[in-house]
Amino acid sequence: MVLEGKVVVAQGGGPTAVINQSLVGAVLESRKFPQITKVYGAINGVAGIINEDFIDLTQETTHNLEAVAVTPSSALLSTRDKPDEAYCKEIFKVFKAHGVRYFFYIGGNDSADTVRIVNKQAEESDYEFRAIHIPKTIDNDLMMNDHTPGYPSAARFVAQAFIGLNLDNRALPGVHIGVVMGRNAGFLTAAASIAQKYPDDGPHLIYLPEREFSFDKFLMDVKRVYEKYGRCLIAVSEGIKGPSGKPIISEYMKGDVDAHGNRQLSGTGLLGDILADQIKTKLGIQRVRSDTLGYLQRSFFGCVSHIDQHEAREVGEKAAQFAIWHNVDGSITINRTGNYSVEYKLTALENVAANTRLMPDEFINEEGNNVTEAFKTYLQPLLGYDMPQASLLRAPRAEKILHK
Repeated sequence: MVLEGKVVVAQGGGPTAVINQSLVGAVLESRKFPQITKVYGAINGVAGIINEDFIDLTQETTHNLEAVAVTPSSALLSTRDKPDEAYCKEIFKVFKAHGVRYFFYIGGNDSADTVRIVNKQAEESDYEFRAIHIPKTIDNDLMMNDHTPGYPSAARFVAQAFIGLNLDNRALPGVHIGVVMGRNAGFLTAAASIAQKYPDDGPHLIYLPEREFSFDKFLMDVKRVYEKYGRCLIAVSEGIKGPSGKPIISEYMKGDVDAHGNRQLSGTGLLGDILADQIKTKLGIQRVRSDTLGYLQRSFFGCVSHIDQHEAREVGEKAAQFAIWHNVDGSITINRTGNYSVEYKLTALENVAANTRLMPDEFINEEGNNVTEAFKTYLQPLLGYDMPQASLLRAPRAEKILHK
């Protein structure tokens, strides 16, 4: 059956360095099919759909689309709205009014849930409609995926940042804490481990949301590393949790929660300051510094994995192919085959919607304060063949004359 009508593409949630590759992949592939009458882009995600705020990407030049594809952040802008049934009814009402038959939503697990609800409403109304969720998140926490577009480039940024922090910490020893994004999943923080090239390289300690965080154990770990190396570099996820199961930082913060019920964790240096103060007061180490990578890791220009770019483009293309060629709904997934190749499949929306994938146990060491070699093996090919490495001087020391 040939389903004729318009396409709407939208972007939701946090931006990434490659999300526009998925947008352009979906747009250019959709424009190839004669049954597609128009390709619209929704400004500000689902909020733009509700407001009928569309741009006609059928009239955008291919040259400019390609230029946008290599530009970080969401070209269509984004939203943090979390649609419920009533919200999705309004979305569906707009789609019917505009003769939209295909909906591609680029986003995380909540975006997949939005696609699921809208698709369900179309089925209940006997409205011929195809909806595809296109995966995107730097957190790498989508179920059914080996990895998620956006993560490799953000991981590359984190790895390069910690290569620099490690060199700085080696030159002027002390304790340095780097706080990385990650509310529930530690994949992004774990990427700091790629900085470990030489035996004494940091990060010497890595703390993830998947393991309960204890201040006492943390201080013991820091003390042990500092006594061994005379310095200590630490990677910490913003979402590390105490015995209560709540993020450590949330106990020190006040304010409202967002539409998803979460307090803001990024964009503040509070967690780094708390940990640094503990080290200073409890261990008596004076040179203690902290940095919060914050939003820099999401859309940093010029630090992009070519693997990430290619795969982000292809998931957008596959979305159009599955919906228009094969006349099916679902969520695109990336599946690793061999070392290194991938294939794209379609899974049911409910397998991805509103679920969170965590770091597997085999990626975290027994002490819960670092990652395993298995994780590094998993991550390395995603960073790209041109991932930079640091080198140290190897020349021998000259013989002393006055101070033998």
